[in-house]
Amino acid sequence: MTRRGQAGGGEPPHPGPCHEEACITCSDEAVPVTVVRLLEAGLAVVDTGRGREEEVSVALVDAQVGDTLLVHAREAIAVIKGVTG
Repeated sequence: MTRRGQAGGGEPPHPGPCHEEACITCSDEAVPVTVVRLLEAGLAVVDTGRGREEEVSVALVDAQVGDTLLVHAREAIAVIKGVTG
């Protein structure tokens, strides 16, 4: 699978390998995830709902453990109100 950002697409290199046809970091749409724990430096571990956890940036949102976030390219872009993990 080709990783986004490798062929001069103007995006930074993909931070890791894809394990599915469209992974959380490669998809062209934001996907909902649940915050499992907050880390230092504006990062969080999230449950992708696909049986694995991933680390994402929460620098742009006010995230708390248990929140459902919309994530695009490993960046949380919104907290979804009224949705629980």
